[in-house]
Amino acid sequence: MSEKRPDGASLSAFFAALDVRRNAAIGGAVGLAVGIGAYLFRLLEPFGPFTGTREYPVIGPEGWFLLLAFVLAVTCGMLVTIALTARSAVRRTRELNE
Repeated sequence: MSEKRPDGASLSAFFAALDVRRNAAIGGAVGLAVGIGAYLFRLLEPFGPFTGTREYPVIGPEGWFLLLAFVLAVTCGMLVTIALTARSAVRRTRELNE
């Protein structure tokens, strides 16, 4: 078995075959929408203010919730990208086996 690393051309062809660029764009859009939705939910507080007396050091509650919305957006975007790429890989494998 060869220990050589694949060249850039074959790796880029692999990514193109799995539509990774398209999947990443869709994942980024979904993640952005989820993050904005979560932040707006907190900002507008449709169910009233959160109860309790919590301390939010340094950047205040809005800053912390903005950071949490960013983490949620990135995580959702990555999950959607992985799911779409896995679906593309399965579809491509089935096409090659036919």
